[in-house]
Amino acid sequence: MDKLKSVVTGKPQAQDRTILQAAEEASTLGWGTRVKGFIGCFVIGVVCTILGVCFLFVPKIGVILFIVMYTFGNVCSLCSTMFLMGPLKQLKRMCDKTRALATAIMLTCLVLTLCAAFWWKNFGLALLFVILQCLAFAWYGMSYIPFMRDAVLKLVSCAIK
Repeated sequence: MDKLKSVVTGKPQAQDRTILQAAEEASTLGWGTRVKGFIGCFVIGVVCTILGVCFLFVPKIGVILFIVMYTFGNVCSLCSTMFLMGPLKQLKRMCDKTRALATAIMLTCLVLTLCAAFWWKNFGLALLFVILQCLAFAWYGMSYIPFMRDAVLKLVSCAIK
């Protein structure tokens, strides 16, 4: 009977749900709490990014601290929107056709930044990935503002001519 009910209502049974769907259903945060979580996580991300830039001037370990703090700041800023939309909806929006490429580049650069810093020990390459990470994050963020990408592309094409 439960299987029939899940087919008719469109809601999956407990054993048919994915982890993300279970997390989505378990989150019963009110709107005020969601906004506070968003602001808190976003502020942590911005503070980590700014601290990372400040750490860049520390001798010897400054570059590593910058890379770690900057990357962690970007991850926190990205995760902050999950408070507003929920994790499942956020992941679906990240994989929309308008954002899929920017999301893939951004996440790849996040991982490659850390690999270049800790595994390959190539700080020049890590800084290149930080720049690409920043550009991909900006392009991803612009996809949420209607016609923003088109305006930026027109501005760049006018500047090149």
